[in-house]
Amino acid sequence: MPADRTPGDRTPGDRAPGGAPGAGAPVTLSSTPVLVRSLKLAALLTVVLIVVGGVVGYAVDGWVGVTSAVIGAAMSFVFLGITAGSILVANRSYSSPLFTVTFFAIVLGSWILKFVLFIVAALLLRDQPWIDKFVLFGFLIIGVVLTLVVDVVVVARTRLPYVSDVALPQQVLPNVEKRAENGSNRPESGEHD
Repeated sequence: MPADRTPGDRTPGDRAPGGAPGAGAPVTLSSTPVLVRSLKLAALLTVVLIVVGGVVGYAVDGWVGVTSAVIGAAMSFVFLGITAGSILVANRSYSSPLFTVTFFAIVLGSWILKFVLFIVAALLLRDQPWIDKFVLFGFLIIGVVLTLVVDVVVVARTRLPYVSDVALPQQVLPNVEKRAENGSNRPESGEHD
């Protein structure tokens, strides 16, 4: 162990007591702040959409319209939150050797959950007398479009390097292009080329 490190220090290539590289060391991926920012902005926009939806819904169909608009706006945020939340939860398994499998299992499982929840909600709300289908559907679509706009704005304003969340080697490798003591490591070009 180098003199400047203590037994508790770990580098990305070190093996943790469990044997997995980096296990036990908390890691924050570069996508985490982006997803958190997206969720916060979407929550704020959902509150605004609920207020606007309440006013518009009341003008269209009274309290039935208000209820429908609030449910439609809330559903759009729940569906966005399921995806972003599942990615945040899946990112916690980054130090696991099975990160890729875990990540896709969690995210794809959340998409299936979201699909099932949407079908169940649509079937349950379809024939309810206290729901205006058009107001609910309209504010659900407006909410989905707004959450997509939020995602685009947040990602477009985020500055991330092209390659992130990687550990570079600690030692510098010798330049392989240098002429070695026993000659070049590349064939010389000659007349036969």
